[in-house]
Amino acid sequence: MSRPTTHEALIYLMVITSASDRDMTDVELARIGAVIRSWPIFEDFDEHQLIDVAQDCQRLLAQEAGLEGVLTLARSAIPAHLHDTAYAAAFEVASADLEMRMEERRVLQLLRRHLSVDEATVAAIERATKARHRTLT
Repeated sequence: MSRPTTHEALIYLMVITSASDRDMTDVELARIGAVIRSWPIFEDFDEHQLIDVAQDCQRLLAQEAGLEGVLTLARSAIPAHLHDTAYAAAFEVASADLEMRMEERRVLQLLRRHLSVDEATVAAIERATKARHRTLT
C-alpha cells in the first residue's frame, strides 16, 4: 500500500466512519462534501477527486489488512498536529445524521486510539460538534 496524502488520509477517516454501519447515508455523504468545501485544511484539495479517493479507501478496506491497515496508513500520512482535526472531521460525519450507531462509536474509538487524541480534546470536539448540530425543536 502506498502512503496516501494528508488530504486522502483525512477523507479515508471520514469514509470509514460513514461506512462503519454499512449505510453511507446521503446526509453523511453531503457532510463529507461540506467539510471538504468549507474546512481550511482542504482549501487546496480538488473536490472533484473525492469519488476517486473514496473508492481508493474502499479498495484498501477490502485488502487483507482491512480497517486496521487503513487506520495505520492514515496515521502515517496525517501529521501529529492534525490528529485532532482528523478526529473532528470523522466525528462531524458520524454526527451528521444525528444518529450515532454502535459501529460508528467503535470506529471513533479506534480513531482516538490510533491518533492518540486525549480525552479532554475528544470531549471538546464532541461537545462543539453536538452544539453545532442542535435545532430549535
